[in-house]
Amino acid sequence: MASDAQTTTEYIKHHLQNLTYGQHADGSWGVAHGAAEAKAMGFWAIHLDTMFWSILLGAVFLWGFRKAAKRASAQTPKGFLNFVEWIVEFVDDNVRGSFSHKNDMVAPLALTLFVWVLLMNTMDLVPVDWIPQIAHLMGIEYMKVVPTTDPNATFGMALGVFVLTLFYSIKVKGLGGFAAELTMQPFQAKNPILKILFVPANFFLEFVSLISKPISLSLRLFGNLFAGEMIFILIALLFSGGAVLAVAGGVLQWAWAVFHILIVLLQAFIFMTLTIVYLEMAHSHH
Repeated sequence: MASDAQTTTEYIKHHLQNLTYGQHADGSWGVAHGAAEAKAMGFWAIHLDTMFWSILLGAVFLWGFRKAAKRASAQTPKGFLNFVEWIVEFVDDNVRGSFSHKNDMVAPLALTLFVWVLLMNTMDLVPVDWIPQIAHLMGIEYMKVVPTTDPNATFGMALGVFVLTLFYSIKVKGLGGFAAELTMQPFQAKNPILKILFVPANFFLEFVSLISKPISLSLRLFGNLFAGEMIFILIALLFSGGAVLAVAGGVLQWAWAVFHILIVLLQAFIFMTLTIVYLEMAHSHH
């Protein structure tokens, strides 16, 4: 709920500010006490809240699936074990449908990304003031609980996928084959002189296509979740506007949360699917 001591702009900025740790202008290291200090810390600053929640949710994923794996048996699964098996089968079906090569790493990677991104996205359904208020009582000034609303997190995951794409492109096709893929298409010619002339144009087009993969992968996830978080914050402002607006805010919050469940699931699915597609392209010979 918006505090009476804050203006609307201050409330929104506060909820969009990460808990940032880095080097201050005087050379000391510590937590930033505002957006200006966080910006001045530069590239090497760390968003502590993003790191905390992403690692915590990753640990929850590992703990839950390890517990389910230890309980697995030939009998009909029930409860949580049945849920985990359904997720594994769902991911496995998507990998089989989109990835036509042999690589035992792809399915576990797809499963990890899907569940991890889903857990991080689901944090957006927690009321926007609950955890920040608890953090405030503990003396923590800022607390963003949805890691996927931080472009640092989404770019980090996308860059990991991009590095794997480059690695398998070179491993499967060889350095020469990968270089040819970047320079010998889409424009082709039998004349050797025209071939050479087409190389710069081909490289430009293929390089842009290659670089756009991690950018689109990260920005799509970030943009959708950031927009959803912003709407939740705007709805929360209604609770400080009197009884009528508070009731309207409650209805809108419930309606948006129900709709946002689709976005939470869909964005995790899209991130997983595009990862599989990019790795399929890396393994394919043109």
